[in-house]
Amino acid sequence: GDDAINLDSKTIRVPQTVDCLQGILTIIPLQLLSYHLACLAGVDVDFPRNLAKSVTVE
Repeated sequence: GDDAINLDSKTIRVPQTVDCLQGILTIIPLQLLSYHLACLAGVDVDFPRNLAKSVTVE
Protein backbone atom coordinates (compact mmCIF):
# COMPACT_ATOMS: atom_id res chain seq x y z
CA GLY A 1 0.00 0.00 0.00
CA ASP A 2 0.88 3.65 0.17
CA ASP A 3 2.10 3.22 3.77
CA ALA A 4 5.38 1.73 2.50
CA ILE A 5 6.37 4.84 0.49
CA ASN A 6 9.43 6.60 1.89
CA LEU A 7 8.68 10.24 2.64
CA ASP A 8 12.18 11.20 1.44
CA SER A 9 11.54 9.78 -2.02
CA LYS A 10 11.18 12.00 -5.05
CA THR A 11 8.80 11.58 -7.97
CA ILE A 12 9.47 12.42 -11.58
CA ARG A 13 6.18 13.25 -13.24
CA VAL A 14 6.00 12.89 -17.01
CA PRO A 15 2.92 14.24 -18.77
CA GLN A 16 0.80 11.81 -20.75
CA THR A 17 0.87 12.05 -24.52
CA VAL A 18 0.08 9.81 -27.48
CA ASP A 19 1.65 6.35 -27.27
CA CYS A 20 4.14 6.89 -30.10
CA LEU A 21 5.71 9.89 -28.30
CA GLN A 22 5.56 8.64 -24.71
CA GLY A 23 8.95 6.89 -24.87
CA ILE A 24 10.71 9.98 -26.19
CA LEU A 25 9.10 12.13 -23.52
CA THR A 26 10.05 9.68 -20.77
CA ILE A 27 13.69 9.12 -21.74
CA ILE A 28 14.81 12.72 -21.16
CA PRO A 29 14.18 12.84 -17.38
CA LEU A 30 15.58 9.30 -17.04
CA GLN A 31 18.80 10.35 -18.79
CA LEU A 32 19.09 13.33 -16.45
CA LEU A 33 18.50 11.04 -13.48
CA SER A 34 21.22 8.62 -14.59
CA TYR A 35 23.63 11.51 -15.20
CA HIS A 36 23.13 12.92 -11.71
CA LEU A 37 23.38 9.47 -10.09
CA ALA A 38 26.66 8.85 -11.92
CA CYS A 39 28.00 12.21 -10.78
CA LEU A 40 27.03 11.43 -7.18
CA ALA A 41 28.79 8.06 -7.45
CA GLY A 42 31.96 9.76 -8.70
CA VAL A 43 31.84 8.20 -12.16
CA ASP A 44 33.39 10.22 -14.98
CA VAL A 45 30.46 10.45 -17.37
CA ASP A 46 32.63 11.81 -20.19
CA PHE A 47 35.03 8.84 -20.14
CA PRO A 48 33.17 5.67 -19.10
CA ARG A 49 35.20 2.55 -18.33
CA ASN A 50 35.71 -0.01 -21.10
CA LEU A 51 34.07 2.18 -23.75
CA ALA A 52 36.95 1.87 -26.22
CA LYS A 53 37.01 -1.90 -25.78
CA SER A 54 33.29 -2.28 -26.43
CA VAL A 55 33.01 0.03 -29.45
CA THR A 56 36.24 -0.90 -31.23
CA VAL A 57 35.53 -2.81 -34.42
CA GLU A 58 38.27 -4.61 -36.30
